[in-house]
This record gives sequence, C-alpha cells and structure tokens, in this order.
Amino acid sequence: MEKKPALDAQLVQEFVGNAHGNLERVKELLTQEPALVNATWDWGGGDFETALGAASHMGRRDIAVFLLEHGARLDIFAAAMLGKLDIVQAALEAFPQSLHTPGPHGIPLITHAEAGGDDARTVLEYLQNFRL
Repeated sequence: MEKKPALDAQLVQEFVGNAHGNLERVKELLTQEPALVNATWDWGGGDFETALGAASHMGRRDIAVFLLEHGARLDIFAAAMLGKLDIVQAALEAFPQSLHTPGPHGIPLITHAEAGGDDARTVLEYLQNFRL
C-alpha cells in the first residue's frame, strides 16, 4: 500500500477552525480534500481537535451531521451534543470515568450536552444525575 503524504497543516487548521461555525466553507474544503473529515489540529499543548469536535462544542448540529454523513468518526462529545442518549449511556456504562474526560479545549462532556440545546435535553439531564 502506497503511503500518502500528510495533509497540508494550514488546510487542516482552516478546516477545523471553520467547523466552529462556517458550514459553507467546511463543505468547500471537504470537497477539495475529503481526507480532512477526520483530520486533527493541535492548537498547542496537546489540545487536539477535529472538525466534528469543533462543531460539537459550538452546538453546530448542522455541521456535525454533515461531517458524520461524510465519514467523521462519532465520539461521545458529538453524541452528547446531538442528543444521542443511548450512545452516551452505553459509553458511560462501559467507561464511567469518561464523564470527566475533557474534550477539545478542555471542555467537559456536560458542556457539549448544553450546547445541543433542546435536542440534547435528555442527555443533559442524564449527565447531571450520573453517578460514578
């Protein structure tokens, strides 16, 4: 299997940065380079973030769903923001300490649920009552 070159760092940073709120630019960049869908940017000090992570803590359901439809890897933070209670419950039942694992920029799981608004209300309630 032929090894592919690394993605251009500036392109990755632009993609992840725009995933915080610019769906149109995310679509343009993903059309240009489909491998960006799971690219990770290091903001410094090990603060790694994917485009899905960016959309998730910003409560950008539209961007998150677009990315998932194009092959982004679902994580517990995105599941919380999207209101996927069954996924969050299963993950925390298997690994309860994940409740305290920080997401991108150190943002807690419960904050991702809050960012999901009404769609994530049941997840937020579950997390508020979850006991290790």
